[in-house]
Amino acid sequence: MPDWTQLLTTINKTFLTMLVVMDPVGLAPIFIGLAGNRPRFERRRVASKATLVAGVIILMFGLFGRSLLEHLGISLSAFRIAGGVLLFMIALDMVFARPSGSKETPEEEQEAQERPDISVFPLAIPLIAGPGTLASIMILAGDAHGQPVLLGSIFLVTFLVLLLCYLALRLSGQIARVIGLTGVHVVTRVLGVLLGALAVQYVADGTLELLRGGLKITGLPLGAA
Repeated sequence: MPDWTQLLTTINKTFLTMLVVMDPVGLAPIFIGLAGNRPRFERRRVASKATLVAGVIILMFGLFGRSLLEHLGISLSAFRIAGGVLLFMIALDMVFARPSGSKETPEEEQEAQERPDISVFPLAIPLIAGPGTLASIMILAGDAHGQPVLLGSIFLVTFLVLLLCYLALRLSGQIARVIGLTGVHVVTRVLGVLLGALAVQYVADGTLELLRGGLKITGLPLGAA
């Protein structure tokens, strides 16, 4: 049973991470561009389906992602470094307010405009449950070390952020009118700075873990000359 400090730290870290990588506010103008000309009832259906599909994908990666890594012979430390690099690239795109190729390519965006159902692609994948989100949930779930309380809190907070994504899709028109495109870019840039710092921390933690593992293999204590 984790102590309260560890539990609160996990909750805060999960909320910040998932809020930044899913970026509910940034979803609003994208959703307007993809589904703004559709009837209200259809927009509501698309938002519900996209959130549900993304939630299932995130849950599967959180529960079985580590087993997949072990099957492929990839350590969590290596994945933490790779995930940190990927998140840092996303953070740069957010800070400079430019389209993120890690979420959607121009070709995919064009295809999405012509698809009758945009809920699964590109909304659920890759806009909500994109590479950054999936890497983050796998890293966070790995940090829980199988502790049910910590793992449950991670999924609970993640689905709370998913609910915020759903509300952002449902209220996309109102959000765009209230804060405008400039407001969306300001919020995205602030979140991008936070994501960049988090990405550096992931890389640092993963590198330290790999160094410790390597030193243990050679029989040298950490810090030995």
